[in-house]
This record gives sequence, C-alpha cells and structure tokens, in this order.
Amino acid sequence: MQRILVIDDDDSVRDLLESLLTENGFDVATASNGEKGIELLQHEKFDLFLVDLMMPGIGGLDVLKEASSHNITIPSIVVTAYATVKTAVEAMKLGAFDYVTKPFMVEELLIVVKRALNVSKLQKENIMLKKQLQKKYDFHRLIGSSPQMQKVYEMIEKIADTDSTVLISGESGTGKELVAKTIHYNSSRSQNAFVPLNCAAIPKDLLESELFGHEKGAFTGAVNTRIGRFELATGGTIFLDEIGELHPSLQVKLLRVLQEREFERVGGTKTIKADVRVLAATNKDLEKATQDGSFREDLYYRLNVIPLQIPPLRERKEDIALLIEHFLSIFSKKKKREPLKVSAEVMGCLLNYNWPGNVRELENLIERLVILTDANVINVSDLPDRFFQARDPFIAKTLSPLSSGKVLLPEGGVDLNDLLNDIEKSLINQAMQKAGGVKSRAASILGLNRTTLIEKLKKKAISISASETNPS
Repeated sequence: MQRILVIDDDDSVRDLLESLLTENGFDVATASNGEKGIELLQHEKFDLFLVDLMMPGIGGLDVLKEASSHNITIPSIVVTAYATVKTAVEAMKLGAFDYVTKPFMVEELLIVVKRALNVSKLQKENIMLKKQLQKKYDFHRLIGSSPQMQKVYEMIEKIADTDSTVLISGESGTGKELVAKTIHYNSSRSQNAFVPLNCAAIPKDLLESELFGHEKGAFTGAVNTRIGRFELATGGTIFLDEIGELHPSLQVKLLRVLQEREFERVGGTKTIKADVRVLAATNKDLEKATQDGSFREDLYYRLNVIPLQIPPLRERKEDIALLIEHFLSIFSKKKKREPLKVSAEVMGCLLNYNWPGNVRELENLIERLVILTDANVINVSDLPDRFFQARDPFIAKTLSPLSSGKVLLPEGGVDLNDLLNDIEKSLINQAMQKAGGVKSRAASILGLNRTTLIEKLKKKAISISASETNPS
C-alpha cells in the first residue's frame, strides 16, 4: 500500500484529505505544522507528501527546501489557496511535482496524486534497475583468484573511471564483453547506456548504418531516419566486439570518429558530436593484422590506447573450481534443485582439460550437467568423452575410438609399465562407472572373470563407492 503524508495546519482540510485518500486505498499520515512534517519525512518512509503553502512558522516552501537539503526525493504536491505564477514556479524549482488550489475538486486532486505516485514508482524502478546492473557487473561477476585475474582486476580499477579507449584482447569465450560491462558500470558513465555491437555479426553493407545511423531516403529501403549505435551510446559506452572483422572502408570512418569525436549519419550532412567512450574487443592478433595489411595501423594505435589482455582458462586453472561452484549455484537455482557436487575424479578431468572454448565452454558444460544429471553427484560417466579422456593426452590418444590404432611414441620415450598400468586403471574405472559399481557387469564389459576383476581392483587400489557397497 502506498503511503502519503499530509502536512496542513487547517484541521478541516487535513481531515478531509486524510479521509479522501484513505477511501481511495492509500495509507495516510498527517502533520499539523511544518516542523512535524519535516520530522516525519526524515524518520519515516513515504511515497508522496502533500504540503500546504501558507502555514505559521515553517511554510510549504520551507518544507520543500528542508526535504531537498536532506536528500528526500519523493514527489510532493503543494496545496494552496494563494496560488500565483511566482509561487508555483518557486515550488517547482524546489522539486514540487505539481500544485492544486483550494477549494480543490476531488477528481482533480486524485488525478494529480496518482500521476505523482506513478512518477515516484518509475523513479524507484529506475534506481533499482541501475543498482541491479551495477551489482550484476561489479567485480564479483568476474570469477577468479589467480594471479592472472588479479592483474585484470587491478587494471580495471585503474582505467574504469576514465574516458580512455580500451582494446580488450583474448580468445573466444574468455569473457571480454563481461569485462567491458564491468569497466562501464564502474565508471562515471554508468548511469548512461552501454551499447554493444558485434562487428562480425552484421553484413558490411548494413554495418555503417548500424554504427552511425542513416537519414530517410539515404538508400533503398531507408524509409525513416534511424539513430545509430554511436548516438544511442551518447554519454555512455559503445562496445565494439570482434573489431578485427571490421571492413577496411569502415575502419577509415571509425578512425575519424576516434580522432575527431564526430560523425555524420549515412546520407546526412549534419555533424553529430560523439560523447561516447569506446571499448573494443578482439580474439585476433591485431598487431600482426596491421603487418599483413588487413587492419589499419593508425586505427590499431587509436584503439590500443590501453591494452587489456584476458587470459585463457587453461592458463588460470586454479580458477576452474571457483567457476564450477559459481555456475553450479546459478544453474541449480534456475532449475530449482539443490546444487550438485562434483566427484574428485570429475574435478581431476576438468582440471586437466585444455578448455579450447574457455569459460563459455565450462559454463555450457555445467548447465548441461545440471539439467541431465539425475544424481546429486556428478560422476565421470556424466561427462562427454573428451573430458574424462583428457586426463593424459597420450592415454587419450591410445584409448580414443577415433584413433587409427597406431600408437605414437613420444620423443622423450615412455615408461611402458606405468603407461599400461594407467590405461588399465582408466578402463577399469570407466567400466565400473558404466556398470553402476556392479562388479560382475563391469567384468563382462572388460571381458574378464569377476574374480580377476576383483583382484585387479585390490592390486591397483581402485576404490569406487558403488563397488564397495554392491557385492554382486
């Protein structure tokens, strides 16, 4: 229920407003003078207050001044029998939403009250949304305690609240856009728009219009004037992802924007100022691209004012366990189930995997496991083959069903006994997992007698909980 404070020294008016607003579903508090009204505003929560303009002692304008000085931002309505243009303007300057004159029409008053409350609601939602965005993209969204990620955090802290152009480099899936959003939402531009654009996702014939907008009639199909991404990002940040894919003709135009901080819409003659911070990202080696002529050297140096390199997941494997825990929590909540646990063997597989798809690949894997795993513990049998066979690249090559059957000897040689022992243990483990811990079934999978398998389990100290609890 929305709460309204009525401040009026006239008992009859105050009682009338209280009765009227209560009948229309509002929770109403009253104050008989300005002093009491200010005290209530400071110590209680309201969605709106109505204040009489002329009161003994502290009048309505004084109440508005006090409210403003104490950062009380709720809307206010001035009620007065002495309305003049001057007092109305002064009240508006002090933050009043509107004013009504005595004697007032009930319908008119209710319309003004509801309008003011709607504005109040929108303001609160806007503030909440901005806080959620800032919370979503604060440093806690960047998961990792490795030395490599600590360097990233330190760099973001240094560069976030500047207008310098940043070139974010890293392999696909490392989280370059998340880093860009973290920079934006920790900057003084955070209250304005973050506008992303993937330069590789839009055909080059349309990309110029997408970047800079176009005027009506600029080309066939341009039936209306359109605002581009640079205009949409005014006062905020534009994020140009896959910048290495930008066509050479557009590289020239982007260079001008970075140099002159202005542009024209396609088909237009009016120069538009670009009050925009530019963040760009690439998974290419742009310095090398400048050498082979596929990327302009001058544009590269304009973009690379502050280089920020995001490490691949394989170079910060100490962060994998943290990321797994993070994604398990997120997807478990989404799927409304208790967070899963990861067996030690699975964790070993994931820690030794090379992660070509980086954090995005890990995130997709965890989402898949949360959806498809019935048990509360993720076991090796739940993983795709490429994960549990990756524990030892040489073993993976030997065991791979896609292998030609020819085993290649490493240049440095190999301890054959250790290798065969590891292969045998790996096969026994997989068979026990597939058999659900039933020894007789696992022996059948391996083409062994049950007693032979039991001896091997003892000899190789293979401990599988299911095998210990199931005697068959």
